[in-house]
Amino acid sequence: MPESLRNLRYDLSIIASWVRPGTRVLGLGCGDGDLLYALKRHKKVVETGIEIDEAQVARCIERGLTVVQGDMNEEVKDYPDDFFDYVICSQTLQQAYDPSGLIREMLRIGKHAVVSFPNFCHWRIRLQMLASGYVPRTRELPYEWYDTPNIRVLSLNDFRRFAGEVGFSIRKEATINSRDIRVTGTEVGFLPNLRATYGIYLIGR
Repeated sequence: MPESLRNLRYDLSIIASWVRPGTRVLGLGCGDGDLLYALKRHKKVVETGIEIDEAQVARCIERGLTVVQGDMNEEVKDYPDDFFDYVICSQTLQQAYDPSGLIREMLRIGKHAVVSFPNFCHWRIRLQMLASGYVPRTRELPYEWYDTPNIRVLSLNDFRRFAGEVGFSIRKEATINSRDIRVTGTEVGFLPNLRATYGIYLIGR
């Protein structure tokens, strides 16, 4: 992996390592475009992004990225089948009002899809809730219950069960420990639903 990709946030560097050079990539909720920028620069992908925040879209455009402002839940419906090689939804699934519908659309317009999200069943979250009696706040989930953009919370086990219920396959996964914007982290193999802060999944039809 190029050194510049290693300088990405740890979870994004794992996603970048899964993307083949020269492919077409759509980033849903792409933020300021760090992942798309790295993929465009170092893997020569043809990038497109969808982001709802106007300031973030402006930042992406300043970086030379092709990004449209809009609701990812609606914008994905405008693309034809198999238009992209990869559709990436990084730490945004928990903000989708219809996760199953969104994933179906991702797999309709993309040959591969990548999904990542914070694990709400990490041991620190369980302990904080047990000890305090309040909805937990962590570095991965730093909001109060009344101002969080996360309308759903899920665990790694929830996602695996969800895959079976919705009918998509998990082709590759990485369960990791990483703190927010840090470029370092570790993969968790033992008891990941208890010990991993994030899950990253390459999924297919």
